[in-house]
Amino acid sequence: MKEYLGRGILKMISAVENIINTFNLYRKLDIESFLKSCESGVPCQVDTTYSGSPINNITKGLPKSIESICPECNKVIPARIFEDNGKVYMEKTCPDHGYVKDLYWSDVELYLKVEKGEFGDGRGLMNPYTMYRGKCPNDCGICGYHSSHTALCMIDLTNRSNLPIPIYLRGVFDTNKIYEITKNQIQDVLQLCRAEKPVACRMVQFSGGEPTIHPEFFKIIEISAELGYSHIEVNSNGIEFAKQDFAERAAKAGLQTVYLHFDSVDDELYVKIYGKPMMEIKKRAIKNIAKAGMEIVLMPTIVGGLNENQVGKILYYALENINVISGIDYRPVSFVGHISAEERERMRFTLPDLVRCVEKQTGIATKKDWYPISFVTPVSKIIKTLGGAEALYVSCHPHCSLGTLLFIEHETGRAIPITQFIDLVGMFNELNNLAVNIKVSRFKRFATMNAFYKISKYFKRDKAPKGMDFTKFLQTIDRFYDTEKDGSYLNKTLGIVGMHPMDSYNYELDRVRRCVFHYATPTGKIIPFCAYHSGHVHQNYIRNLFSVSKEQYDDNLVEKKQISFSEACKIARKILEDAEERRIQFAEEEAKHIAVWEDENDL
Repeated sequence: MKEYLGRGILKMISAVENIINTFNLYRKLDIESFLKSCESGVPCQVDTTYSGSPINNITKGLPKSIESICPECNKVIPARIFEDNGKVYMEKTCPDHGYVKDLYWSDVELYLKVEKGEFGDGRGLMNPYTMYRGKCPNDCGICGYHSSHTALCMIDLTNRSNLPIPIYLRGVFDTNKIYEITKNQIQDVLQLCRAEKPVACRMVQFSGGEPTIHPEFFKIIEISAELGYSHIEVNSNGIEFAKQDFAERAAKAGLQTVYLHFDSVDDELYVKIYGKPMMEIKKRAIKNIAKAGMEIVLMPTIVGGLNENQVGKILYYALENINVISGIDYRPVSFVGHISAEERERMRFTLPDLVRCVEKQTGIATKKDWYPISFVTPVSKIIKTLGGAEALYVSCHPHCSLGTLLFIEHETGRAIPITQFIDLVGMFNELNNLAVNIKVSRFKRFATMNAFYKISKYFKRDKAPKGMDFTKFLQTIDRFYDTEKDGSYLNKTLGIVGMHPMDSYNYELDRVRRCVFHYATPTGKIIPFCAYHSGHVHQNYIRNLFSVSKEQYDDNLVEKKQISFSEACKIARKILEDAEERRIQFAEEEAKHIAVWEDENDL
């Protein structure tokens, strides 16, 4: 029983959160602050980060004032979030560029509901890479003001791709420069998140461009495993995985999960986006990935007016292939560059729109079945308590994500949301309280059994999949124990998550400061996802610093095939010298930028 409770609840984090598998990532608790905050009725909120920076609890309810940025100049400006006709909007005014209003969440009821799925902040890093100097989000590093640990380390391997840029991103990226991290750089970059204290990051995901075309892709996977990453993922369009040999080599190197771009089940859309059909390639990739023993998570980018009609079809496709597909990570589009108000209104797709499409197009899950990723933090707390190890939990902002977990009934194949037979609100609130009580108990075994029986009351057996009791529920989400020895019991699960990265129009600094998806970079800095891709767009600075011209890249590839080792060393030294010169130039430009920013903000 204790084994199932420990392992089962451990996997519950992964199940509810789905694709980021954060069951082995916990947070260290400040017990005194924890007890004090719980006694006062605050959901276990700590006061400061490990660096001593104050943590302000999330402002709840509407309307409210927040910090945002101007989408034209990136200057930090105040913004207001408010309800209008059942929807949630953000409005802000830049003194230089005027008024902007944008749809934030298309359902105010759901917006307010997910705020209840917040159980307090983390405390960030004990060893931040940048000291907080009041310049968020422009001076990332990560700094001591950031209140979350890294749950998922992300690394851009290259900006090259073997597919055309999607039509909704064309004209944004500079395709004449090549950014490609080297095998020598990758070890230092991977170490950044592994060196975090109090908890080293254990999960890494490689992205791009198309990371699988990096010439050292397999070696990079091997290095990741050697450095202690226990879960290694890649974000891919699937073209290389359509080759069986490639999939087998990737699995042998240590790759465990492929996040497969999957914007549609119809070739008509792929032809429109990329100029070529892709479904047969996707199908071969899925077959090869599964045959090699790796997991598959479908990752559709959903654009309003383009492919929102594919949401249900993609869900049905995953259910039809439940033996090989473990989850779907829907990504509502975030805008890059200047987008007119008319285009934003047409293309904007928010997390409540995802919930609406799933219900309308499938009827499988309704609005009551969805919760934010941060809702699982009490589970992390009690695992830390039972296990005794240093721990972090996924303390991201509740408005960053929504998710649910479908259990597939063994005999009928019916998909049943977890919320239909588990009172998640009651269970997680119970776990939140138990985490304190078990911590101070001298009888851990008794406390564990007590926890099992206390949370089992939130299981509704009459509404669960046929043949499931509470122990079998824990066994199912454990994944380590899918079947009983006689093979008579089995439940597959499908995690559905919506992750909505911010853009400059709906930017919220409170979300950046709580981000748990971080990019490790060759500059020696770790950048939150939405600061890397939007706002100040640190990605552009980093890529410019380490890029070479397409001509130089192509010439080096040719020369490396024909020249001697000594000549190759000369070329390598020259490239490093050029990179150092660009690094110095970048630092000077950044210092000028910060000085201008300080003047504008009277710092």
